Amino acid sequence: MLSRLAERASVLSDKFKTTFKEPRLKRAGAALFLFIALTLLIAVKFYPERVSLEAGQVAPRTIKAPRSAVFEDKARTDELRREAANKVQKMYDVDPKVVETVKKDIAELIRKVIVVGKQQEKNQADKETALKEALPFTLPDKTLKPLLEIPEARLKRLNQELNRIVDQVMAPPGIRQEDLTSVEKTFNDRLGLLSLEPAEEVFAQNIILYTVRPNSFYNAARTEKLQQEAMDAVQPVEITVRTGEKIIGEGEVVTQEHIAKLKAAGLYQSTFRVGAILGVSFVVLLLVGALFYYLFQQHREVYLDPMHLYLISLVIVGVLLVAKIVFAIDIRQWTGVTSQLGYAVPVATAGMLIAILVDSRIALMVVFMTAIFAGLMTDNQLRFVLVGFLTGITGVYSVSHLSRRGDLVRASLYVSVAAILAALTVGLASGTPLSVLLPVGIGLGLINGLLSSILTNGALPVLEYTFGITSPVKLLELTNPGEPLLKRLLMEAPGTYHHSIIVGNLGEAAAEAIGADVLTVRAGAYYHDIGKLRRPYFFMENQMGQNNPHDKLAPTLSTLIITSHVKDGIEFARENKLPEKIIGVIEQHHGTSMVGFFHQKALESDQKDLVSETDFRYPGPKPQTREAAIVMLSDAVEASVRSLNQPMPGQIEGLIHRIVKDKLQDGQLDECALTFRDLELIGGAFARVLSGIFHHRVEYPRQDEK
Repeated sequence: MLSRLAERASVLSDKFKTTFKEPRLKRAGAALFLFIALTLLIAVKFYPERVSLEAGQVAPRTIKAPRSAVFEDKARTDELRREAANKVQKMYDVDPKVVETVKKDIAELIRKVIVVGKQQEKNQADKETALKEALPFTLPDKTLKPLLEIPEARLKRLNQELNRIVDQVMAPPGIRQEDLTSVEKTFNDRLGLLSLEPAEEVFAQNIILYTVRPNSFYNAARTEKLQQEAMDAVQPVEITVRTGEKIIGEGEVVTQEHIAKLKAAGLYQSTFRVGAILGVSFVVLLLVGALFYYLFQQHREVYLDPMHLYLISLVIVGVLLVAKIVFAIDIRQWTGVTSQLGYAVPVATAGMLIAILVDSRIALMVVFMTAIFAGLMTDNQLRFVLVGFLTGITGVYSVSHLSRRGDLVRASLYVSVAAILAALTVGLASGTPLSVLLPVGIGLGLINGLLSSILTNGALPVLEYTFGITSPVKLLELTNPGEPLLKRLLMEAPGTYHHSIIVGNLGEAAAEAIGADVLTVRAGAYYHDIGKLRRPYFFMENQMGQNNPHDKLAPTLSTLIITSHVKDGIEFARENKLPEKIIGVIEQHHGTSMVGFFHQKALESDQKDLVSETDFRYPGPKPQTREAAIVMLSDAVEASVRSLNQPMPGQIEGLIHRIVKDKLQDGQLDECALTFRDLELIGGAFARVLSGIFHHRVEYPRQDEK
């Protein structure tokens, strides 16, 4: 009975293991993990939550403060600032040009009366008619004749008196528009003190009505400035909550002040709503489904690899977890700058990691999703979605062509600049005051770039190791001359080291010409001959004028030694944990090529009838990728050009063409994706590099010849 149960348990265990190894189930697991993690991150509050109340509710119990806290009573502070602003008097500016204009108008009107009165050729009726036409206002008919009879000296004295009254009445603070009616009465009262004749007084009153105008104008800018200064002078009203103090008692009606105290004491949470959770879940489901459908349609190879799916999911969740922590800090400590820390969310980290580890186009999709999720965390604030999207795109494109380690540092600088510009632009569009926006935008933008760089550099090696991915950064590290294998190659096989560097230069130029992976080619070229470390002096480039040990060996044994450097190289690579793509280059860089020298030597021996061509070929396999094929061609071309005594450009081009043709005819390029156009571009790149290396030099005369 027990044996049957054990056997059945074993069968179930095997089925369970087999089921969970099913790729479809793994992909479903990645999608489910991403869905659940995002829903929890967006919908659930992770910082301390103790009470859920709203204004107008009745408190179910007495709540006391567990710790002391000080917070600003914003409502009372705003009220005091409004009162201070209302107490500021309106500011007016006096325009001195207005008084001069009024005086000129008065003098002109009096001059017209004098001119008409001097017209002796006209009779009295004509003079009165001319005076009516000359004046811009209408005088009673009974005043016209007496006015014309007033002596010129008296009219000039009236001009002086009116100017004096104008100077007095229109002196600072001047006349405002709303004071114009009362000022006209003041003018008339002063005219009554001048003992004027009736016609003269009527004329003066009309002059005042016509010429006097406001000379004091409202200065809105100065007034607002003084009001702002008055508001700024008001100190914030702070309320202190002490440890053990009763915030609200049982049965009391909750007010905004109670809620403010609860928030300050860290005891407040918003009401939990199932509908909100369902809404968030639905949005997350749609976006996760869109991501996986996009991968299925556009990047099938990534979709079919569950490890890549888990990597993408983990990066998104990790960045949003950091965002959650940032928002928790914002809510708990940054009172007064609530939600501004959304500008520091490192969405660019997701884009940079996915661009480096997977693909730049997928990284853009990930950035788009991560920015939306970050916006959902901030109560659907569009500004943070835009800032996250812009910084994410900047991060993706700044690392899409890594060629040196400093590019990651430069990428963080680009992200910082993008975050600052995006924060300032979005903040201005949303109406944030510039005095708040400048320090917040610049400071949080720099934090965004720094945080993105730290997270990217910190997570990169962990993700590489966990998911077995070789990133461009890893390849850059492998090309460092300080790497142990390269140092050994330099010290123990210097000729091979120099050969590998030249092959790397050739391969890099060729890869750039056809759009292949430059870093893989360069790193593969540096390590393709590390197997020669086992027996370095059996290879011509390391003999340095010493006797050639192959002279005493049979061709078959020499061939075995030469071809074994591929197997030895794979062993060295695995011992030193080199990436699989580099091991693939080492394994494939000779394909199944013929070791021509020793094959020909065997054919020239006495036992040529026993010579088999397969005994003189490398074990393979043939190059499976464009990068491995480029290293193969670079290796063959460099070795052949080195054998020329004085290579000329024409010789080099002919040699390159022959080597490429031989490899093609030998079938070595049958299993890679190189096209004839690619081969033409590769040959041109080889020719340019080798022409620069083997260019003609002037032969300097020796001293004795001089």
